Amino acid sequence: MLFGVPLTAVAAPYAALVMDARTGEVLHATNADTRLHPASLTKMMTLYIAFEAVEKGEVSLDQEIRVSRNAAAEPPSKLGLQAGQRIKLRHCIRAAAIKSANDCATAIGEMISGSEAAFARRMNRTAKALGMTRTTFKNAHGLTETGHMSTARDMTLLGRHVLYDYPQYYNLFSRRSADAGIRQVANTNRRLLAAYKGADGIKTGYTRAAGFNLVSSAQRGNERIIATVFGGRSTASRNAKVAELLDLGFRKAPSNARTNKPDTPVYGRETGPVLADNDTGKAGKTIRLVTAVKTSLRPQSRPVAEPSPVLVAMKDDIKEALKEAQSLDVSAAATVKPEARPVDLVLASVKTAVRAKQVQTPTREVVTRVSTSGGKHWGINVGRFNSRYQAERALLKTALNEMETLDGSLRKVVKRPKGFEANFNGLSRERAELACQRLQARNVTCFMIGPG
Repeated sequence: MLFGVPLTAVAAPYAALVMDARTGEVLHATNADTRLHPASLTKMMTLYIAFEAVEKGEVSLDQEIRVSRNAAAEPPSKLGLQAGQRIKLRHCIRAAAIKSANDCATAIGEMISGSEAAFARRMNRTAKALGMTRTTFKNAHGLTETGHMSTARDMTLLGRHVLYDYPQYYNLFSRRSADAGIRQVANTNRRLLAAYKGADGIKTGYTRAAGFNLVSSAQRGNERIIATVFGGRSTASRNAKVAELLDLGFRKAPSNARTNKPDTPVYGRETGPVLADNDTGKAGKTIRLVTAVKTSLRPQSRPVAEPSPVLVAMKDDIKEALKEAQSLDVSAAATVKPEARPVDLVLASVKTAVRAKQVQTPTREVVTRVSTSGGKHWGINVGRFNSRYQAERALLKTALNEMETLDGSLRKVVKRPKGFEANFNGLSRERAELACQRLQARNVTCFMIGPG
């Protein structure tokens, strides 16, 4: 029995795919594009995004998660987290990867995106960027939910990306057990890892609707194979089928194929929807604006300032924006005070470029929604960092990438016991909400800060 369910459950729909991990070539497929319940194979995406967030500096492995009631209430398999408890991200990652802990998966998603729903949206954006065309995620753990579906092909693609995009973390999936902070956890895939030569991951999954699922990878010499099974009837029969498929892959795969790693995901610059003015649903005024500027002046010269360490470190990030700003034959530039900071000089230059680009655009009718909701007492937080330098760097980069909604806001680094928080203040509620939506669409951590 497993959580009250016989280990030989009613057969779920079967699907399988075998891939040469080095080349991405499919060596065998059965129902590989049929949308089925992925169960805890979902956690591969949760962990992929966690690795991505760590590498991008959005979060750190030693950053503590404050466990929500929602996360603590997830059904087994779970680590046993309590609402209000604090646990390091690295320990939750281990529990989600090795024990398949649902409470940890939810806690990870809430930490990174603010809520499980927001995290699910990020999961779906990432899936799209990875080429997972028939996958829809609704949660971070994989428990059965209407519309939460994937395919053997998509999960194999995801497993390949986990392997090649984050090799520094991949060894986690081969551990037989690990320290998850509050206790040791054992690997749900330890039987196959022990029984099959060269097996070193990746993820198991089981629900009544899904059956017994597994994405497994094994390496022998220069060859590496990934095999995926959906709808196994039991742990033993699923493992036997995966071993059979891995054998098939090693027989078919060429010995010395050249490794062609998958492309890292490229995310589209999505924008959020036009928002209502407040939570009551009252619409703002809609004004039609027609603008056309026929002439422009050359930009005024600006005082020279000493480069700051933040700008030096971010020279690659702002190179493109500066190039455009310097090449445009326009003015529309606000006068910069001599005592302005170097960071402000860069932002002013880039804003000039944006305004100039609008000046040169042919006449067009623009429909926009103007706020009627009042004061600018809201803000947004774009992360907590280990140093003031990192926080200032994040603020500058965010301001450069999201000038449309953050123009005129106040950048502020706030020192907290856990680190340095990077905030933008002086926004209206709807402007803060829109800024967060636009940033989250580009996979930037963001949450709103209310008045006071």
